[in-house]
Amino acid sequence: MNSAAMYPPPTAPMADMFGNVPGYEGTVAGGGGYLPPPMPIEPVAPPQPGPVPTDWSIPSLSEDVAREAFKGFVSSHCCYSKGPVNDGVITKMEPYNTYRYRLETFAESRSNEWAHKPHEGEPADFYTQTAPRPWEVPTTPPSLFTDHTEQIRVPYTSSIKDCHSCHATGTMPCKECKGDGCKPCWVCHGSGKKGDDECSSCNATGKERCRTCDGKGAKKCETCEGKRQLLTYINLKVEWTNHVEDHLVQQNSGLEVEDLRSVTGKELFKNNQYLLYPLLGFPNPAISEASDRMIRDHQSKYAQTSRILQQRQTVELIPITKVNYKWKSDSHDYLVYGNEHQISADNYPATCCCVIQ
Repeated sequence: MNSAAMYPPPTAPMADMFGNVPGYEGTVAGGGGYLPPPMPIEPVAPPQPGPVPTDWSIPSLSEDVAREAFKGFVSSHCCYSKGPVNDGVITKMEPYNTYRYRLETFAESRSNEWAHKPHEGEPADFYTQTAPRPWEVPTTPPSLFTDHTEQIRVPYTSSIKDCHSCHATGTMPCKECKGDGCKPCWVCHGSGKKGDDECSSCNATGKERCRTCDGKGAKKCETCEGKRQLLTYINLKVEWTNHVEDHLVQQNSGLEVEDLRSVTGKELFKNNQYLLYPLLGFPNPAISEASDRMIRDHQSKYAQTSRILQQRQTVELIPITKVNYKWKSDSHDYLVYGNEHQISADNYPATCCCVIQ
């Protein structure tokens, strides 16, 4: 007889018992979901204008720095000759500086779901006291603008139940042998013969002991880990997320946006508060427009399902310099960009083909 028949099919977890817990109605049994934060008791003061930045200047790139950056770039390419670096003469340096506006919205969101674990002697505290509502459960938040996730067992929601997978037996039929304890012989494939002779591997039985369950036909239940009972509870997932969005002002240097994402610039302005006020008084209207649009969008988007804890806005001036130089009577150029002095030189004039063996 197949011992799998001795095990009735597992029943679904019984999560309906949590349906009447105040603050958790209708969310646990359905798989959980994000819980909107409670409305503040006191009205929130509207954001106030921050300080207006005044220094938009950035030091121009010197020829020496541009040349040293170019040397490092050429040295990192085995097929690039050093002739243009050593003998080239800089004729002109043109700034193509651009601005990057960055908005960060640091928010906390909470979601809950029914959960269980093998019962290891923990006491059941369901309804011994009133369970705290989702946004009343104390947490330890991380530093501002730092992503973090915390899983919390909600107090006074724990109960003990028989394991729904194994019906409190602690074991489940082995999936490998389907509960038989043996499998078809791997040599004769269950025939008991090898050619015209009896199979010596299985003594002509056509079967071999299942190594997965050691011939027992059953294994320890994975759900309860053999404990037979489960501790069921409401699990609260708390996520702190720093939502970051950048806006780069259009520039005509020829660099791709992705190139500029990899570098830093000179920080011209930064301020943060609970809710930000759009940046006013910026010389480039594209930055002011992006600030107004993005702040409105973030406050509308993230306040629906999370609690905004802090916002921060930053303006960087990303230095970009086009360096024109002459080598062997021909004109060439390269770009130096970012505080890191990255180089872009797609048309380097002295390359060779080399084979590394």
